[in-house]
Amino acid sequence: MGDQKSKVLIIGGTGHIGKFIVEASAKLGHPTFALVRETTVSSNPERSKIIHSFKSYGVNLIYGDVHNHEDLVKAIKQVDVVISTVGVELMAEQHKIISAIKEAGNVKRFLPSEFGGDVDLSQVVEPAKDYVELKRKIRRAVEAEGIPYTFIVSNGFAEYFLAGLGQLNAKVPPRDKVVILGDGNTRVILLAEEDIATYTIKTVDDPRTMNKTLYMRPPANVLTFNEIVALWEKKIGKTLDKIYITEEELLKNIQEAPSPLNFILAINHNAFVKGNFDVVVPLGVEACQLYPEVKYTTVDKYLDQFV
Repeated sequence: MGDQKSKVLIIGGTGHIGKFIVEASAKLGHPTFALVRETTVSSNPERSKIIHSFKSYGVNLIYGDVHNHEDLVKAIKQVDVVISTVGVELMAEQHKIISAIKEAGNVKRFLPSEFGGDVDLSQVVEPAKDYVELKRKIRRAVEAEGIPYTFIVSNGFAEYFLAGLGQLNAKVPPRDKVVILGDGNTRVILLAEEDIATYTIKTVDDPRTMNKTLYMRPPANVLTFNEIVALWEKKIGKTLDKIYITEEELLKNIQEAPSPLNFILAINHNAFVKGNFDVVVPLGVEACQLYPEVKYTTVDKYLDQFV
């Protein structure tokens, strides 16, 4: 093999994190394949734009569907590594990917759709608890089938949390008042999506990440919510009014909120109030230690674009 880079198939590549992973794979020189549904191309203008950008990176499109076993097996037989980035609605369907990998018999590594906190350590309340449980079941199924894997714990997406400073439905950070969950002293870890994608692709041919969990914990990006707010205040030269929501209030809000708001609040409760980021896990490796050459975007730098 030598310097031959693995061929990578991304399933769910037009999704939020998926598109970054497809791009990183192509840019880092892997022959890259994306499984897309034909209907996605014709019926969804936003996603057909993404698919158009894939073509410009030289990505090979494979038309097919997760629900079609033959499609899947055929796609998987063309590659060495399979990365699933499917969203909430297809999370459970990853069992179909597992059985297709099993049948194809040629896969050197599988990365199931994780891209969040560590589901084995998570303290998520309903309605997000089921979702985390589902991811956990997928992990156990991968292990039980003996498929070589890497589990990706990327923690929080900058675009989801930092762009609006954790404020619901905000696209830019607030300039007057900010709602802070809990006491704001829980450490959170947030990464730019591009960096999550780069670290993810770096692992696929790395023997050090085989059958391990990769933790993304860039030192400059492990901050409390209060520290993030302080960084932002310094940038805009203004002190924000802080409204603290106690954990009790938040749990009550979660129970009373309609879907999908209750789900989002439950995820935020886990990230900003519970937190579980300082753990040392025997089967874990740290992205920043393995790949010091990756110059990640710090939270501080990320916020500059909104000033």
